[in-house]
Formats: sequence, C-alpha cells, structure tokens
Amino acid sequence: MTYPRVGVIGLGRVGLTTAVGLAELGWTVFAADEDRDAALRIASGAMPFFEPHVGERLRRHLASGRLVVAASLEDSVRNSDVLFVCADARQREDGSADLSQVEAAARTIAGGLNGYKLIVEKRTSPVSTAAQIRRTIRRHRDGDGDFDVAVDPAFLRGGNAYRDFLDPDRIVLGVDSERARELLLQIYRPLLDRIEAAKVVVTDLNTAEIIKHASNAFLATKVSFINMIADLCEASGADVTVVAEAMGLDARIGPAFLAAGAGFGGRSLVKDLSALIRIAEDMGVDAGLLRAVEAVNRARVALIVRKLQRSLWVLRGKSIAILGLAFKPGTDDVREAPSLQIIDRLSREGAFLRLHDPEAVPASRREVPEDPPRVSYWESAYEAAQGAHAVVFLTEWEEYEKLDLGRMAAHMATPCMVDARNLFDPVSARETGFEYSSVGRP
Repeated sequence: MTYPRVGVIGLGRVGLTTAVGLAELGWTVFAADEDRDAALRIASGAMPFFEPHVGERLRRHLASGRLVVAASLEDSVRNSDVLFVCADARQREDGSADLSQVEAAARTIAGGLNGYKLIVEKRTSPVSTAAQIRRTIRRHRDGDGDFDVAVDPAFLRGGNAYRDFLDPDRIVLGVDSERARELLLQIYRPLLDRIEAAKVVVTDLNTAEIIKHASNAFLATKVSFINMIADLCEASGADVTVVAEAMGLDARIGPAFLAAGAGFGGRSLVKDLSALIRIAEDMGVDAGLLRAVEAVNRARVALIVRKLQRSLWVLRGKSIAILGLAFKPGTDDVREAPSLQIIDRLSREGAFLRLHDPEAVPASRREVPEDPPRVSYWESAYEAAQGAHAVVFLTEWEEYEKLDLGRMAAHMATPCMVDARNLFDPVSARETGFEYSSVGRP
C-alpha cells in the first residue's frame, strides 16, 4: 500500500490542531504557515494560543519527527500528496468572507504541483470556495500536475478541539472524484474504525461547505432563542433555567446551547452566521430569521449594562470587575467575545474596569491595552473585585464557581453582582452579602 504524505497549510487554531491530530493518527505531517516567525516558534514547541492537550502533543510529535514544520509553504506543498488548507478566511465589515489568504494558498499550491495532489479545504468557507480553489490552481499551475479538490469541514470547539478531532461526532467529506474519496477515507481510517458508519457523511463539495455554516447558524439560533425566552421569564417572574432544563429533555431539542446569558461569541458562530446571511442574500434567499438571531445577540450587551445601571445608577467613576474575558471556558480566545463589547460600552460610560481571566489576559491585552486606572488586569478574581462597586461574571470558568463569594463581597466598595452566565444560586449568592442579579431568573 502507498501511504500518502500529508501537509497542512496555515497553523492557526484549526490548522495546528489538525496537524497535531493527523500526526496522532500516525501520519507524517509537513506543516507550514505564511508567518515564518510564528512557524519557527511552533517548530520550537511554543504554542501560539491556549488549547488543552495540543501543546503537549505538539512537542511529542515534533520530537518524534512525525510532525515537521516546513521551511516554507512551498516546501510543504512539494513534500505532500494531500494538503489540508487551513488558511484563515477573515471577515469583512459587511459580513462577507475575505478569502485572500485562501487564494494565496491556492496559488502557492499551483506552483508546486510536482505530481498528483488532493487539496482539502479545511477551514469554514462560503459555498463554492472549493470551486474557486480549483479554478485558481488550474489558472496558475506550473506544469500539468493532476489534482482534486475536496471539502472537510472542521467541527472543532474551542477548549475541546483536540478531543473533537480524535473523537468526532461526525465526519463530513465533500468530494467529486472516487480518488479523492478513497484518499480521505484512508487518512481518517483510524477514526472510522472507532465511530459509527452513520456518522460519516460523504457528499458533494457545495453541500459539505453549507453543512458547516448551517450547523453553526443553528447553534447560534438556539442561543438567541433561549436568551429571548430568558427576557420573557425575567419579565414574568419565571425561571429560564427550569424552562431550558425541561425543553432539553425533549430529544428533538436537546439541552446543548440552551444556557441563557450574555450571548454567544467566538469567531465560528459570529463569523459563520454573518457569512451565511451574506451568502443567502447574495443568492436571493430571505435571511430574516438569521438577522433576528444576530439582533438578539447584539442586544445582550445592552442588557448587561442596564443591569449594572439598575444596581449602581450612574456608571461614571465606578469601578467594575469583569471576571471572564474569553468567549467560553477552556480557551484563551477573545475574538468576538461579549466581554470586549461590554468593556467598550462601560469604558464609554466612564467606568473604571478591573479585568481577570484564567487564560485570556494576554489575548485581551492585545485588544484592550492596560491603561490604569481606566483599565487594569489582575492576577486573581479576588484582587480584581477588591474595592469594586460591582462584579460581572462573563465566562463560566469552573474556578469562578468555586470562589468564596462571602470573602469577595467583604472587600468590595458595594457588593453588587451581575451573574451574566447564571453560575450561582440566587439565594445562596444573596446570603453571602451580594446584591445579586442574573439572567432570566426571578
């Protein structure tokens, strides 16, 4: 049997996790990134972001030689038969995808067709991106090397990406040739031997591209739906946590993504929802439902600020501790995080902000530089809350759930809490001395 040589282009969160995961499956992986300095740091074993288990496996596979960080994109192309393109698809201001990095990767591949290659679109991209990759390679290829293009959407959750790669809930492969199908099935054979056949979906290129966008848009819809219900519960004196629990018992609905709070964040849900709206409207399809999902999510920022105003009346000059900067626990990713929008709004109101997160402080500093006394970062949640007039919980980190709230309240100027993720029992929180408000609970 001939074993394909595997390459990964783009070493961001998806690309590096994919490279490490493929090495774990037993393949020798030639990985590369257009940012040479970042590639050199990765080659030394340094992680450019926090993602559980990835750093440890990266260093293991670098040492064994199973994962090689190539000197250039061109080297990765020349040394690989199957290339996973994980170059980032950025977002423009109008919500559409900026595919300039994907096109650049396709042109690099076109110049290195030294034999048959399977080009696998791994990042979430608009429908017909695979067709454009094929068109670009045909237009710019150097020589007559044969190739196929396939789509393999990454269903990797921040904070759980490595486990998601090795234990996927489904594998979706978009192909338009039997050769491409067999190659991808060969690469994923170690996974296919462990999961049910029904979890493997082999389809055409366009369908595979839409599956990922549709999946993320539906998850975003669930979040906005339960947040709208939370507002109804709060207005009527009902308890959204009980409503969500009962809804989740219905197998047709399920409990996932039914936690009311500050809204969804992260590049995947926010970017993919916005991109799908643009794709649909460009094709003449009414995306009003998805626009409503966006609107509900945007309104969560104003909701949290109103809760603070109800507690503190005037925000100008008040010190507010923000606990939780990452868009979800288990990651240091602050891209599109609700925290950044709330920080911006409170800054414009004239508040002094005291920030803490177990993992996301370095990433947050790049977005919100420290500017004492207006913006300050603290080593612990207790230090951030000391002397503050209010504390806002924006990320449901496990370590926050274990905090001694009585100790925290005793050292605040006014012990007001906005529990924007419903981490605590309202009665217990009030018994520690807090003036407490949460989301969708009486």
